[in-house]
Amino acid sequence: MAKTVNKTQATDADVEKFLAAVPDPGRREDCQRIRELMEAATGAPARLWGPSIVGFGVYHYRYESGREGDWMVTGFSPRKNDLTLYIMPGFARYEALMARLGKHKTGKSCLYIKRLADVDMAVLETLVRESVAAMAPQRTDVPAPG
Repeated sequence: MAKTVNKTQATDADVEKFLAAVPDPGRREDCQRIRELMEAATGAPARLWGPSIVGFGVYHYRYESGREGDWMVTGFSPRKNDLTLYIMPGFARYEALMARLGKHKTGKSCLYIKRLADVDMAVLETLVRESVAAMAPQRTDVPAPG
């Protein structure tokens, strides 16, 4: 089967401009802290994926159905109600970390938090770093930092 093109793709849009346009100053500051954390964890610069996701690194996926494509290793989006962080391996392997994280909700690969003050930053950093390490075998951009 041919490679399927994802609706959301990496763009050359200006990440600085996007983050500067986040209306709430506290949310904007949280976004900058998450950006720094994710850049350090991946060793990759921030890129906009579609109009509203800040992503880091690239990995290749292939499903049993034959569908395949490229996606960010980790990322976040300052949504209206929450900060959404993308933890690509999901959360099943991180139960102990999730129990210590603080106030949050999860979807399949999405971590929803209201603000960074609601979570333990050391636990969040560990979660991001471990998820990036789990994705390392599939990375197509640069190897994860040691």
